[in-house]
Amino acid sequence: MTHQQHPIGSGFTAASTADEVLAGIDLAGQNVIVTAGHAGIGREVTRALVTAGASVTVGSRNPDRARTALAGIEGVEVSRLDLLDPASVDAFAERWLESGRPLHILVNNAALPAPEKLERDARGYEAQFATNHLGHFQLTLGLLPALRAAHGARVVNVTSGAQRFSDIRWDDPHFAGGYHPTMAYAQSKTANVLFAVELDRRWAEEGIRGYAVHPGVVVGTSLNSAAGQEALRAEGLIDESGQPIIDPERGKKTPRQGAGTIVFAATSPLLAEIGGVYLKDNDISPLDDEPRPVTAEDIPSEVASHSIDPRSAQRLWELSEQLLTA
Repeated sequence: MTHQQHPIGSGFTAASTADEVLAGIDLAGQNVIVTAGHAGIGREVTRALVTAGASVTVGSRNPDRARTALAGIEGVEVSRLDLLDPASVDAFAERWLESGRPLHILVNNAALPAPEKLERDARGYEAQFATNHLGHFQLTLGLLPALRAAHGARVVNVTSGAQRFSDIRWDDPHFAGGYHPTMAYAQSKTANVLFAVELDRRWAEEGIRGYAVHPGVVVGTSLNSAAGQEALRAEGLIDESGQPIIDPERGKKTPRQGAGTIVFAATSPLLAEIGGVYLKDNDISPLDDEPRPVTAEDIPSEVASHSIDPRSAQRLWELSEQLLTA
């Protein structure tokens, strides 16, 4: 399998923040959408992009709550978006297209914390796969005319090092045969990477590039807080007093450090001729298929071969289209 999963020597480190990555980059006139761009890492992405001059629209299931969370950040629009509801996704995309605005950057950031028990959407699809992947897939396809109109656009899927731990469950993606929350999360994060790979293959000639980003582990987000303090302490993510342990070289980051690789993928000129790759620590990740357990000292997050396999990427795209029309 040929691939571009080789670090390029970006000059940034695991500790670099979104503001440091964006230093000297002018995003005036650029239109951006960030799903769940009002909370956790997403809010830092929104703040940093606005500071660099972009006009940002945040998609949120609860627009009032989002507006409250974004108070003090000027130049942000909020629009209702429920990724579990196909009608809401279509309505969001239609509102954007009706506005006539090109879309330069789409950050598919929203993610559902792993439910302890199996949850399904109205179609019967497992909720993490439906939210983290399928909702974003539908949204991106719906916004394709606006991405084309930008004459140079980037789609950034926020994934996780958890992609290492599960391929797509082709025979049972919705866990009819028994649910495991961690595996469901891992499958959805692998889907985020494969989606970026196939998007780039299909749309790069139109100037639309795809990226998947592991932001690091950021304690305090709803996603990681869902694990509970006992689990976070056992994983070396918080200390005895409950405070986050910040160690970016080991993948444990602040929200501003976590946002760094997302805005790197969204804006860096170093990626102008590169797409369909998985990034971490403000650079392209190397490929690593060695089995590495997660410990309190080490959180493996390099990309695995199954997450960038071009045949799987094409297969997932076709499956996703089928699921949207079923």
